[in-house]
Amino acid sequence: MHVVGTAGHVDHGKSTLVRALTGIDPDRLREEKERGMTIDLGFAWLKLPGGEEVSIVDVPGHERFIKNMLAGVGGIDLALLVVAADEGVMPQTVEHVEILDLLRVHRAVVAITKIDAVEPDWLELVHADVEEYLAKTGLAGAPIVHVSALTGNGLPELVAQLEASLADTPPRPNLGRPRVPVDRVFTVAGFGTVVTGTLMGGELAVGQEVEVVPGGLRARARGLQTHKTKVQRALPGSRVAVNLVGLSTGEVRRGQVLTTPGWLKPTTALDVNLAVLAGAPHPLLHGAILTLHTGSAEVEARVLLLQGNALAPGESGWAQLRLMEPVAVVKGDLFVLRTPNRTVGGGEVVDPVARRHRRREVGLIEGLEVLRKGEPDEAALALLEARGPLEASALAERLGQPLAALRPTFEAMVADGRLVKMGDFLLAPSAAAGFASAAQRALADYHAAYPLRAGMPREELRSRIGAPPRLFPHLLSRLASEGALVDRDGLVRAADHQVRLSEDGEARAARLIALLAAQPYTPPALGEMPPEARLDAEELRALADQGRIVLAGDDVAFTPEAYAEMRDRVVERLKERGSVTVADVRDLFGSSRKYVLALLECLDQQHITRRVGDDRVLH
Repeated sequence: MHVVGTAGHVDHGKSTLVRALTGIDPDRLREEKERGMTIDLGFAWLKLPGGEEVSIVDVPGHERFIKNMLAGVGGIDLALLVVAADEGVMPQTVEHVEILDLLRVHRAVVAITKIDAVEPDWLELVHADVEEYLAKTGLAGAPIVHVSALTGNGLPELVAQLEASLADTPPRPNLGRPRVPVDRVFTVAGFGTVVTGTLMGGELAVGQEVEVVPGGLRARARGLQTHKTKVQRALPGSRVAVNLVGLSTGEVRRGQVLTTPGWLKPTTALDVNLAVLAGAPHPLLHGAILTLHTGSAEVEARVLLLQGNALAPGESGWAQLRLMEPVAVVKGDLFVLRTPNRTVGGGEVVDPVARRHRRREVGLIEGLEVLRKGEPDEAALALLEARGPLEASALAERLGQPLAALRPTFEAMVADGRLVKMGDFLLAPSAAAGFASAAQRALADYHAAYPLRAGMPREELRSRIGAPPRLFPHLLSRLASEGALVDRDGLVRAADHQVRLSEDGEARAARLIALLAAQPYTPPALGEMPPEARLDAEELRALADQGRIVLAGDDVAFTPEAYAEMRDRVVERLKERGSVTVADVRDLFGSSRKYVLALLECLDQQHITRRVGDDRVLH
């Protein structure tokens, strides 16, 4: 199914021609009928002689309503350019053709209308004028048909030409990622909210869960219609009306996108390749604020040029667009930039979720060029080198294709070493090597600062090297399997790191352990040890990590043998009695409350015992 969009100057007869072709009045608003001009988008459909039904989007021609024209022209396959025979090429004819050029709509049929109002000689002059003008545009060579909507003269020839021009127009691809840029929202009595738009990127089915982006609101497609006919499944390229369950008309607006949940992310920064119209009155300056039109969305945007301070009329270049509100776009989407009064330029979205750049950043433009024109493998590597690790699904989204289509490419790149796979993440080899080097440096620095600690806490290491949280466990696993580090009990250490006390420290440790062993149930307080047996906090922790003492409190330690015996006897007593008190345990060992509390709290932490009121029970 294809979509034809009208274009042309105000009062050149676009809506009258659509009505004559289809029998449908595209002017649906009372104000439009009263004023005799199209203000907003109108819709109709036409059955071609060969049996195909085509949708027709009728757009306003008045300069004040160009923004409405832009909301409907983005999804068309063929332009029906309307030029009135009594006026010829006019300002909005030119602007509409410029917009079609920016949106790469290069297929068109030209209808010179109102031929009943002019003499044949004048008609020939207008025809030649239109031909000459179009020769300098993207519509060069478009067929021209002379028609009168009032008399019907030329209408059969126009229909035949539309069919011929659409015959070799390729169908819209089914990428499995349907998008409907919403151009109308209304209520149907007894059914509720209905949205319309041109379906692209995939199919929609009745009963399917859908999401409105930006906004993230979810609903269900209760019904689908194409050309006022109910369908169970809508195909890419069709005009579709979707009856939504679960959303009110106040929750959906023109400019949002209806899609399947989970994959399309809103964004406020776009890396783009843009061109300034040759007829623009001024250069486009760095920092200019313009209105971005893409799909059916309209939002203010600041243009940050990535090369130089200006783009002259007729020039193209790279820029980042910073948006005042989020939009939902994908790589390859086209856009138009306007001031309130005229079209300035437009171009192509290359990275829909752009990071901030330094102007004249080394390698930036080259990377964007590869992302724009390179093969999928080249673009994937360029994006990963610029952006760092991405999950495979996110990488596919940035490349503007479904994951299923790119998975074989990713797998081949991993197999030949051009990419590194960690869990669901893909990394450029340079990024994988960078993380490994950063981890080794961080561990070396940590061991130098804390030589008596068994290792660095995992989260501290992740923070130091800047690894994404979901990637980090896979990175650790890979580095551990390569022998670069040891990951154990929540601590990470370099593979060659060993905790060793100094010779003097070992002598003091031996004396401390001997004093603990001499009074196993009531050992001396750590802070009251004689100088020849006193260790600092780092040395005590090292002894505990080595299993040579058990730290049971800030000032209490037991030998491993004493702790094991006390633990076993407490467990045995609990099995006999079901519960014990602090006093019971104190009497069991002939100890004092200080040591018993330290012991029991240690047992609680190890989930051997559990406190219930003043008693302890087995955990």
